[in-house]
Amino acid sequence: MSAAGPRPVSIFDVAKRAGVSHQTVSRVINDAPMVAAATRARVKAAIADLGYRPNRSARTLAGGAVRSVTVLTTDTSLYGTAETLRGIEDAARDAGFSVLISVMDPARVYSEADVLERLPHDGAPAIVIAHDEVTAGAMQALRERQPGALVATGGEHLGAEHDSADWRVLLDDRTVAARATRYLLSMGHKQVHHLAIPGKASRQTGWSDALADAGITRPEVVHSDWSIGAAAEAAAVLVADPSVTAILCGNDDLAFGVLHAAHRAGRSVPGDLSVVGFDDSPLAAYHVPPLTTVDLDFRGVGRGAFDLLRHKLEGGPDPRPSWRSPELVVRETSGPPRQ
Repeated sequence: MSAAGPRPVSIFDVAKRAGVSHQTVSRVINDAPMVAAATRARVKAAIADLGYRPNRSARTLAGGAVRSVTVLTTDTSLYGTAETLRGIEDAARDAGFSVLISVMDPARVYSEADVLERLPHDGAPAIVIAHDEVTAGAMQALRERQPGALVATGGEHLGAEHDSADWRVLLDDRTVAARATRYLLSMGHKQVHHLAIPGKASRQTGWSDALADAGITRPEVVHSDWSIGAAAEAAAVLVADPSVTAILCGNDDLAFGVLHAAHRAGRSVPGDLSVVGFDDSPLAAYHVPPLTTVDLDFRGVGRGAFDLLRHKLEGGPDPRPSWRSPELVVRETSGPPRQ
Protein backbone atom coordinates (compact mmCIF):
# COMPACT_ATOMS: atom_id res chain seq x y z
CA MET A 1 0.00 0.00 0.00
CA SER A 2 1.43 3.39 -0.97
CA ALA A 3 1.82 6.07 1.67
CA ALA A 4 -0.56 9.01 1.64
CA GLY A 5 0.75 12.14 0.02
CA PRO A 6 1.53 15.31 1.94
CA ARG A 7 -1.41 17.32 3.25
CA PRO A 8 -2.24 20.30 1.00
CA VAL A 9 -1.32 23.70 2.36
CA SER A 10 -4.40 25.32 3.91
CA ILE A 11 -5.44 28.86 4.70
CA PHE A 12 -4.67 28.06 8.36
CA ASP A 13 -1.06 27.23 7.50
CA VAL A 14 -0.72 30.59 5.76
CA ALA A 15 -2.30 32.36 8.74
CA LYS A 16 0.11 30.68 11.14
CA ARG A 17 3.15 31.56 8.99
CA ALA A 18 2.06 35.19 8.65
CA GLY A 19 0.98 35.52 12.28
CA VAL A 20 -2.55 36.62 11.42
CA SER A 21 -6.08 35.18 11.55
CA HIS A 22 -7.38 33.07 8.69
CA GLN A 23 -10.04 35.74 8.08
CA THR A 24 -7.23 38.21 7.34
CA VAL A 25 -5.67 35.75 4.89
CA SER A 26 -9.05 35.42 3.19
CA ARG A 27 -9.37 39.20 2.90
CA VAL A 28 -5.93 39.42 1.29
CA ILE A 29 -6.78 36.63 -1.17
CA ASN A 30 -9.96 38.46 -2.15
CA ASP A 31 -8.40 41.96 -2.26
CA ALA A 32 -10.64 43.24 0.54
CA PRO A 33 -9.75 46.80 1.54
CA MET A 34 -9.66 46.33 5.35
CA VAL A 35 -6.03 45.10 5.59
CA ALA A 36 -2.97 47.22 6.40
CA ALA A 37 -0.31 47.30 3.70
CA ALA A 38 2.36 45.70 5.91
CA THR A 39 -0.01 42.89 6.91
CA ARG A 40 -1.03 42.34 3.29
CA ALA A 41 2.64 42.03 2.28
CA ARG A 42 3.33 39.57 5.08
CA VAL A 43 0.39 37.36 4.07
CA LYS A 44 1.40 37.41 0.39
CA ALA A 45 4.93 36.42 1.36
CA ALA A 46 3.58 33.50 3.41
CA ILE A 47 1.41 32.40 0.46
CA ALA A 48 4.46 32.46 -1.82
CA ASP A 49 6.72 30.68 0.68
CA LEU A 50 4.23 27.86 1.27
CA GLY A 51 3.01 27.58 -2.30
CA TYR A 52 -0.60 28.00 -1.21
CA ARG A 53 -3.19 27.85 -4.00
CA PRO A 54 -6.51 29.42 -2.90
CA ASN A 55 -9.69 27.46 -3.48
CA ARG A 56 -12.08 29.52 -5.58
CA SER A 57 -14.91 28.68 -3.21
CA ALA A 58 -12.93 30.31 -0.41
CA ARG A 59 -14.33 33.57 -1.74
CA THR A 60 -17.20 32.74 0.58
CA LEU A 61 -15.18 34.08 3.47
CA ALA A 62 -14.72 37.55 2.08
CA GLY A 63 -18.11 38.11 0.48
CA GLY A 64 -17.10 37.19 -3.09
CA ALA A 65 -19.28 35.70 -5.80
CA VAL A 66 -19.75 32.37 -4.03
CA ARG A 67 -21.30 32.84 -0.60
CA SER A 68 -22.61 29.89 1.36
CA VAL A 69 -22.89 28.52 4.87
CA THR A 70 -23.00 24.84 5.80
CA VAL A 71 -25.38 23.76 8.55
CA LEU A 72 -24.60 20.48 10.34
CA THR A 73 -27.40 18.68 12.18
CA THR A 74 -28.67 15.17 12.79
CA ASP A 75 -32.45 15.35 12.46
CA THR A 76 -34.30 17.96 10.43
CA SER A 77 -37.66 16.44 11.40
CA LEU A 78 -37.39 17.76 14.97
CA TYR A 79 -39.46 20.91 15.45
CA GLY A 80 -36.64 22.90 17.06
CA THR A 81 -34.15 21.93 14.36
CA ALA A 82 -36.55 22.66 11.53
CA GLU A 83 -37.44 26.09 12.92
CA THR A 84 -33.79 26.94 13.57
CA LEU A 85 -33.01 26.03 9.95
CA ARG A 86 -35.82 28.31 8.77
CA GLY A 87 -34.32 31.18 10.73
CA ILE A 88 -30.85 30.53 9.31
CA GLU A 89 -32.22 30.33 5.77
CA ASP A 90 -34.28 33.53 6.19
CA ALA A 91 -31.26 35.52 7.39
CA ALA A 92 -28.91 33.94 4.84
CA ARG A 93 -31.25 34.69 1.96
CA ASP A 94 -31.53 38.33 3.04
CA ALA A 95 -27.71 38.55 3.06
CA GLY A 96 -27.28 36.84 -0.33
CA PHE A 97 -25.94 33.55 1.05
CA SER A 98 -27.00 30.05 0.12
CA VAL A 99 -27.41 27.35 2.78
CA LEU A 100 -25.95 23.84 2.50
CA ILE A 101 -27.50 21.31 4.91
CA SER A 102 -25.44 18.31 6.01
CA VAL A 103 -27.38 15.71 8.01
CA MET A 104 -25.19 13.48 10.20
CA ASP A 105 -26.09 9.96 11.32
CA PRO A 106 -26.67 9.94 15.12
CA ALA A 107 -25.58 6.28 15.23
CA ARG A 108 -22.12 6.98 13.76
CA VAL A 109 -18.89 8.11 15.36
CA TYR A 110 -17.29 10.92 13.34
CA SER A 111 -13.62 11.84 13.32
CA GLU A 112 -12.44 15.41 12.80
CA ALA A 113 -11.63 14.48 9.19
CA ASP A 114 -15.18 13.17 8.70
CA VAL A 115 -16.58 16.47 9.94
CA LEU A 116 -14.28 18.58 7.78
CA GLU A 117 -15.21 16.56 4.68
CA ARG A 118 -18.75 17.86 5.07
CA LEU A 119 -17.55 21.41 4.36
CA PRO A 120 -16.90 22.57 0.78
CA HIS A 121 -13.37 23.77 1.61
CA ASP A 122 -10.99 24.60 4.46
CA GLY A 123 -12.39 27.36 6.62
CA ALA A 124 -15.86 27.26 5.03
CA PRO A 125 -18.34 28.97 7.37
CA ALA A 126 -20.49 26.55 9.35
CA ILE A 127 -23.34 26.53 11.83
CA VAL A 128 -23.84 23.43 13.99
CA ILE A 129 -27.27 22.78 15.46
CA ALA A 130 -25.96 20.83 18.44
CA HIS A 131 -28.44 18.78 20.42
CA ASP A 132 -26.80 15.36 20.77
CA GLU A 133 -23.39 13.72 21.07
CA VAL A 134 -22.77 13.58 17.32
CA THR A 135 -23.43 17.26 16.67
CA ALA A 136 -21.64 18.26 19.87
CA GLY A 137 -18.63 16.32 18.61
CA ALA A 138 -18.81 18.12 15.27
CA MET A 139 -19.04 21.43 17.11
CA GLN A 140 -15.92 20.67 19.13
CA ALA A 141 -13.97 19.49 16.07
CA LEU A 142 -14.76 22.67 14.16
CA ARG A 143 -14.16 24.80 17.22
CA GLU A 144 -10.59 23.48 17.36
CA ARG A 145 -10.02 23.70 13.61
CA GLN A 146 -11.73 26.90 12.49
CA PRO A 147 -13.09 28.96 15.38
CA GLY A 148 -13.32 32.08 13.24
CA ALA A 149 -15.82 30.51 10.83
CA LEU A 150 -18.07 28.62 13.27
CA VAL A 151 -21.23 29.36 15.21
CA ALA A 152 -23.24 26.76 17.11
CA THR A 153 -26.73 26.71 18.54
CA GLY A 154 -27.31 24.50 21.56
CA GLY A 155 -24.76 22.09 22.96
CA GLU A 156 -25.74 22.99 26.52
CA HIS A 157 -24.56 19.64 27.87
CA LEU A 158 -20.93 20.57 27.23
CA GLY A 159 -20.90 22.62 30.42
CA ALA A 160 -20.33 26.23 31.39
CA GLU A 161 -16.60 26.11 30.65
CA HIS A 162 -17.45 26.02 26.93
CA ASP A 163 -19.89 28.95 27.00
CA SER A 164 -18.83 31.91 24.91
CA ALA A 165 -20.97 34.62 23.37
CA ASP A 166 -18.57 34.96 20.42
CA TRP A 167 -19.33 31.55 18.90
CA ARG A 168 -22.43 30.02 20.45
CA VAL A 169 -26.10 31.06 20.55
CA LEU A 170 -28.08 29.72 23.49
CA LEU A 171 -31.62 30.06 24.77
CA ASP A 172 -31.94 30.31 28.54
CA ASP A 173 -33.54 26.89 28.98
CA ARG A 174 -32.32 26.60 32.55
CA THR A 175 -34.15 29.67 33.84
CA VAL A 176 -37.44 28.88 32.16
CA ALA A 177 -37.32 25.20 33.24
CA ALA A 178 -36.96 26.42 36.81
CA ARG A 179 -39.87 28.81 36.24
CA ALA A 180 -42.06 26.00 34.90
CA THR A 181 -41.18 23.82 37.89
CA ARG A 182 -41.95 26.62 40.36
CA TYR A 183 -45.27 27.18 38.58
CA LEU A 184 -46.26 23.54 39.16
CA LEU A 185 -45.18 23.73 42.80
CA SER A 186 -47.21 26.94 43.22
CA MET A 187 -50.30 25.04 42.08
CA GLY A 188 -49.94 22.79 45.13
CA HIS A 189 -47.96 19.86 43.74
CA LYS A 190 -45.62 18.42 46.37
CA GLN A 191 -43.21 17.00 43.79
CA VAL A 192 -42.41 17.52 40.09
CA HIS A 193 -40.95 14.67 38.03
CA HIS A 194 -38.89 15.14 34.87
CA LEU A 195 -38.98 13.17 31.63
CA ALA A 196 -35.77 14.17 29.83
CA ILE A 197 -34.65 14.22 26.21
CA PRO A 198 -31.00 13.61 25.23
CA GLY A 199 -28.56 16.50 25.44
CA LYS A 200 -30.68 19.13 27.21
CA ALA A 201 -28.85 19.29 30.53
CA SER A 202 -29.84 22.92 31.01
CA ARG A 203 -33.53 22.02 31.26
CA GLN A 204 -32.78 19.26 33.74
CA THR A 205 -30.59 21.65 35.76
CA GLY A 206 -33.31 24.31 35.92
CA TRP A 207 -35.83 21.74 37.15
CA SER A 208 -33.37 20.51 39.77
CA ASP A 209 -32.56 24.08 40.87
CA ALA A 210 -36.22 24.89 41.51
CA LEU A 211 -36.77 21.74 43.57
CA ALA A 212 -33.62 22.43 45.62
CA ASP A 213 -34.74 26.02 46.25
CA ALA A 214 -38.07 24.66 47.53
CA GLY A 215 -36.31 22.18 49.81
CA ILE A 216 -37.63 19.19 47.86
CA THR A 217 -35.48 16.12 47.26
CA ARG A 218 -35.10 15.59 43.53
CA PRO A 219 -36.61 12.36 42.21
CA GLU A 220 -34.76 10.22 39.71
CA VAL A 221 -34.79 11.59 36.16
CA VAL A 222 -36.66 9.44 33.66
CA HIS A 223 -34.92 9.42 30.26
CA SER A 224 -36.43 9.06 26.80
CA ASP A 225 -35.28 9.50 23.22
CA TRP A 226 -36.93 12.09 20.95
CA SER A 227 -40.01 10.07 19.91
CA ILE A 228 -43.58 10.13 21.24
CA GLY A 229 -43.67 6.33 21.39
CA ALA A 230 -40.52 6.10 23.48
CA ALA A 231 -41.86 8.80 25.81
CA ALA A 232 -45.13 6.94 26.32
CA GLU A 233 -43.21 3.80 27.18
CA ALA A 234 -40.76 5.59 29.48
CA ALA A 235 -43.58 7.41 31.29
CA ALA A 236 -45.73 4.30 31.86
CA VAL A 237 -44.32 3.62 35.33
CA LEU A 238 -44.61 7.27 36.35
CA VAL A 239 -48.24 7.71 35.33
CA ALA A 240 -49.20 4.41 36.97
CA ASP A 241 -48.13 5.84 40.33
CA PRO A 242 -50.99 7.89 41.87
CA SER A 243 -48.50 9.86 43.97
CA VAL A 244 -47.04 11.34 40.77
CA THR A 245 -49.13 14.45 40.07
CA ALA A 246 -46.86 16.66 37.91
CA ILE A 247 -44.37 15.96 35.11
CA LEU A 248 -42.12 18.46 33.34
CA CYS A 249 -41.19 17.07 29.91
CA GLY A 250 -38.07 17.74 27.85
CA ASN A 251 -40.11 18.74 24.80
CA ASP A 252 -43.68 18.70 23.49
CA ASP A 253 -43.38 15.30 21.81
CA LEU A 254 -42.44 13.79 25.15
CA ALA A 255 -45.40 15.56 26.72
CA PHE A 256 -47.73 14.06 24.09
CA GLY A 257 -46.28 10.66 24.95
CA VAL A 258 -47.04 11.25 28.64
CA LEU A 259 -50.60 12.30 27.80
CA HIS A 260 -51.05 9.08 25.84
CA ALA A 261 -49.65 7.00 28.70
CA ALA A 262 -51.90 8.82 31.20
CA HIS A 263 -54.96 8.13 29.05
CA ARG A 264 -54.10 4.44 28.88
CA ALA A 265 -53.60 4.36 32.65
CA GLY A 266 -56.99 5.96 33.23
CA ARG A 267 -55.60 9.14 34.75
CA SER A 268 -57.23 12.44 33.87
CA VAL A 269 -55.28 15.53 32.83
CA PRO A 270 -55.09 17.92 34.62
CA GLY A 271 -57.27 16.42 37.36
CA ASP A 272 -54.98 13.54 38.30
CA LEU A 273 -51.83 14.66 36.51
CA SER A 274 -50.39 17.97 35.30
CA VAL A 275 -48.11 17.89 32.24
CA VAL A 276 -45.85 20.67 30.94
CA GLY A 277 -43.88 20.49 27.68
CA PHE A 278 -41.10 22.47 26.00
CA ASP A 279 -40.97 24.13 22.53
CA ASP A 280 -44.59 25.27 21.90
CA SER A 281 -44.77 23.23 18.70
CA PRO A 282 -47.77 23.84 16.39
CA LEU A 283 -49.82 20.94 17.82
CA ALA A 284 -49.48 22.17 21.41
CA ALA A 285 -52.26 24.77 21.19
CA TYR A 286 -54.64 22.43 19.31
CA HIS A 287 -54.18 19.21 21.24
CA VAL A 288 -57.11 18.17 23.44
CA PRO A 289 -56.56 19.36 26.08
CA PRO A 290 -54.24 22.15 24.87
CA LEU A 291 -50.72 21.68 26.21
CA THR A 292 -49.08 23.92 28.79
CA THR A 293 -45.56 24.40 27.45
CA VAL A 294 -42.55 26.67 27.10
CA ASP A 295 -42.37 28.89 24.01
CA LEU A 296 -38.86 28.88 22.49
CA ASP A 297 -38.02 31.20 19.60
CA PHE A 298 -36.00 28.73 17.51
CA ARG A 299 -36.40 30.74 14.32
CA GLY A 300 -35.01 33.82 16.05
CA VAL A 301 -32.07 31.76 17.28
CA GLY A 302 -31.40 30.64 13.69
CA ARG A 303 -31.38 34.24 12.49
CA GLY A 304 -29.14 35.21 15.39
CA ALA A 305 -26.70 32.39 14.63
CA PHE A 306 -26.32 33.48 11.03
CA ASP A 307 -25.95 37.15 12.02
CA LEU A 308 -23.20 36.21 14.48
CA LEU A 309 -21.42 34.09 11.87
CA ARG A 310 -21.52 36.91 9.34
CA HIS A 311 -20.14 39.30 11.95
CA LYS A 312 -17.26 36.88 12.62
CA LEU A 313 -16.50 36.65 8.89
CA GLU A 314 -16.98 40.24 7.79
CA GLY A 315 -16.65 42.35 10.93
CA GLY A 316 -18.86 45.32 11.68
CA PRO A 317 -20.91 46.05 14.80
CA ASP A 318 -21.73 43.19 17.14
CA PRO A 319 -25.14 41.75 16.22
CA ARG A 320 -27.85 42.19 18.83
CA PRO A 321 -29.84 39.15 20.01
CA SER A 322 -32.79 38.75 17.63
CA TRP A 323 -34.76 36.12 19.49
CA ARG A 324 -37.49 36.32 22.11
CA SER A 325 -36.81 35.16 25.64
CA PRO A 326 -38.40 31.79 26.51
CA GLU A 327 -41.85 32.08 28.09
CA LEU A 328 -44.14 29.66 29.90
CA VAL A 329 -47.47 29.36 28.06
CA VAL A 330 -50.17 28.14 30.45
CA ARG A 331 -52.96 26.15 28.78
CA GLU A 332 -55.13 23.28 29.98
CA THR A 333 -52.83 20.35 30.86
CA SER A 334 -51.79 21.88 34.17
CA GLY A 335 -53.66 22.73 37.33
CA PRO A 336 -53.83 22.05 41.06
CA PRO A 337 -53.67 18.42 42.19
CA ARG A 338 -56.89 16.65 43.02
CA GLN A 339 -57.64 16.89 46.74
